[in-house]
Amino acid sequence: MTAPLLPGHPHLAYRATPSGQDLYLEGARLADLARIHGTPLFVYSQQAMLDALAAYQRGLASRIEQGKARICYALKANSSLAILQLFARAGCGFDIVSGGELERVLAAGGDPTRVIFSGVGKTRTEMRQALDTGIGCFNVESEAELDVLNDVAVELGKVAPVSIRVNPDVDAKTHPYISTGLKGNKFGIAHERAVAVYQHAARLPGLKVVGIDCHIGSQITEERPYLDALERVLDLVEAIEAAGIPLHHIDLGGGLGIDYHGDTPPAADALWHKLLARLDARGHGAKAIFIEPGRSLVGNAGVCLTEVLYLKPGEQKNFCIVDAAMNDLPRPAMYEAYHQIVPLAPRDTAQASAAVNYEVVGPICESGDWLGHDRMLTVQAGDQLAVLSAGAYCMSMASNYNTRGRAAEVLVRGEQPTLIRRRESAADSFRHDILP
Repeated sequence: MTAPLLPGHPHLAYRATPSGQDLYLEGARLADLARIHGTPLFVYSQQAMLDALAAYQRGLASRIEQGKARICYALKANSSLAILQLFARAGCGFDIVSGGELERVLAAGGDPTRVIFSGVGKTRTEMRQALDTGIGCFNVESEAELDVLNDVAVELGKVAPVSIRVNPDVDAKTHPYISTGLKGNKFGIAHERAVAVYQHAARLPGLKVVGIDCHIGSQITEERPYLDALERVLDLVEAIEAAGIPLHHIDLGGGLGIDYHGDTPPAADALWHKLLARLDARGHGAKAIFIEPGRSLVGNAGVCLTEVLYLKPGEQKNFCIVDAAMNDLPRPAMYEAYHQIVPLAPRDTAQASAAVNYEVVGPICESGDWLGHDRMLTVQAGDQLAVLSAGAYCMSMASNYNTRGRAAEVLVRGEQPTLIRRRESAADSFRHDILP
């Protein structure tokens, strides 16, 4: 096997075959999976996910041994049941943002007492569901939500464990749509209001204050925003406890980035060694630590396979039209995100010299339906491509736009691929429609 395509893709590489070279994920030939299951097709490496989780486990090892650390996988990155089952069996809790995600955790065998319920818009129905299920903690994001959660808990004769999400006003230096820790974002309680809000929460009979929460954004590729946010949170911890409100845990969220296009995020274990050292230095080593990684556990574990349908030359641009689209891979259309695109079977050197600059686009009737700008490719109709770093925020955000069925998914374990989600049919997409 040759060297990995990217540092973040240790289980994805080309292998020499009698016909040339073919792209493999772990021990599975991706062209075989495309032939068996069709395209578009998402394929995930189990070992890549476990390796990514292991980096967090190493960074938090001392706290995990003491029962003072919890890694809660953020479902919004990828909520496929087989992936949730994998993380549950590996000892993870879960970070959810809806009642539907709670149902997924339970269906996958997750422990509800290790669930954290985040999000700015929890409904009363979702609160009741979570309280009846016995989740571990609510991350509350507004004063109004505190009051409503208290009312619901009192009605049920229960006490809701709460952690209040504070907004440290730290710039995560990421895309504005996935920045969550600045004053202008919709998330969390303003830093200046935090102590007063905690005092209010401590007086409510249906709530039990157990922690403090902070999450500053996603696809963060520098360590400085984490260190700055931690300092701001610890300032608040000390002020809150000085007001007579003890805190059991500190939740520092997730958001660590991955390598999409030469990005160099800090290694999870190295980052957490630094953060824990700072916690200890400020005298908070006895507190439990919760974290909520998502993208960094699954993003580079997944690829999306797609077939070239047509090549369309133009006066200004050349178009490579593929069968995957913005309903399958929404990140480029939403965030102008970059995903590397590579052939499953690259041409030989002589053919590769004839590469053409293409816009890689899908079949959907939107000019925003693109997967890659200005990609140098040597392709023809019928060739198959892999869109890399597709494990996070692709299938979880996929839709049925243009009545396109969502793709199938396959999990690879060594040489063993397993279908974990069947492809949707058109009938599946309008199953709940009613003709009057």
